[in-house]
Amino acid sequence: MAAPDPDSGSESNAIASRHVALAVLNAALRGGQPLEDTMARHPGFAELQGSDRPFARLLVTTVLRRLGEIDAAIAARMERALPDRAHPVTDALRVGAAQLLFLDTPPHAAVDTSVRLVENAGQQRFKGLVNAVLRRLAREREQARLPEAAAARLNTPDWLWRSWSAAYGEAVAEAIAVQHLREAPLDFTLRDPSSCDLWAERLKAIPLPGGSLRRPAGGRVEALAGYADGAWWIQDVAASLPARLLGNVAGRRVIDLCAAPGGKTLQLVAAGARVTAVDLSSRRLDRLSQNLRRTGFKAEVVCADAAAWRPEMLADAVLLDAPCSATGTIRRHPDIARSKTAADTARLTHVQRRLLDAAAAMLRPGGVLVYAVCSLQPEEGPGLIAAALAAGLPLERLSIQPEELPGFEHAILPQGDLRTLPFHWAARGGMDAFYITRLRRCG
Repeated sequence: MAAPDPDSGSESNAIASRHVALAVLNAALRGGQPLEDTMARHPGFAELQGSDRPFARLLVTTVLRRLGEIDAAIAARMERALPDRAHPVTDALRVGAAQLLFLDTPPHAAVDTSVRLVENAGQQRFKGLVNAVLRRLAREREQARLPEAAAARLNTPDWLWRSWSAAYGEAVAEAIAVQHLREAPLDFTLRDPSSCDLWAERLKAIPLPGGSLRRPAGGRVEALAGYADGAWWIQDVAASLPARLLGNVAGRRVIDLCAAPGGKTLQLVAAGARVTAVDLSSRRLDRLSQNLRRTGFKAEVVCADAAAWRPEMLADAVLLDAPCSATGTIRRHPDIARSKTAADTARLTHVQRRLLDAAAAMLRPGGVLVYAVCSLQPEEGPGLIAAALAAGLPLERLSIQPEELPGFEHAILPQGDLRTLPFHWAARGGMDAFYITRLRRCG
């Protein structure tokens, strides 16, 4: 993979980008902080200039995406493991190894800057070790690189591999893991779908089934044509499907639960719905409100616990994109594979069930509810829906038909739900994994 060249500037800039990457990596691996939030809040990240900022981001995401592989390559070239208190040294080795194995950084730059990171962290006694391990890895990097299937397995935490193998079979689990090795492209949803050809040309993007556009990741989104004018918003093609499955919402009362950062709210408003967007996080709702202002759209925005909040009038439709483990977005957010555990999934299913019950109570008889999770874990999707319906929740399945989603027919399950997987459309760059079901209020 070709990386931005941070070494074309000053020596201080070269070390600055790696220093920020080291700090962000530590927060993601040991603090359990979402990667995007960590980068947004880190003052040093905002101060990086030119190619240094994308390089720092690429360093962190490469380490997280290839962590199992990187750690194995380092361990094979060390006599003993480092003590836990030496985690800055561990991460400096990882940053150096990522550059040598995957980013085509010149060996002298990868090795020397990693040694300096260790020195700056007050771990001078490990400078010789870091120098020796990385220089050896530079000489042996061809032997250290693994075949794709082996790399996919090594970079997938055991609990996820076991879960996916049990749910989908080992071949599908491997295909999922292989797709996670690849950086996700940028997908755009247009404010005016009829302008697809215009924006495909202006953004140098390709049209996708359903009207989304796609281009390779890279660069600042805010600098792209049409951003300031609100002509589009960033939204993975799979994430655009739940709102589309509500059908014709023009003039209808629609509640978007757990709505921030607002991609689905924007879709619904663009389709003519009268939308109430509900979310618990005021910070995330600020971003939703910013997106509304940027696009010139209007919606009622409510900061509340969606499980407890109730509307003044029952809705014609409810969209619930429930909080989940987000394992379906690992290709886009590789930190999730390292920060989430099976215990998180178990905890989240209780939250999802409370939200599902609340969503059903907000619907008028005959109203439609779309439930979605960007998770690969079956207990958050089909398992939860089956249990809720069996327990007597007053909803019935409204099967998704192939003609509703041209290009996604392969993702429709026998019972009429939708399951996208990361390797769907692999030749085009894949997509996020979503489980989506459509239900109708009985009575």
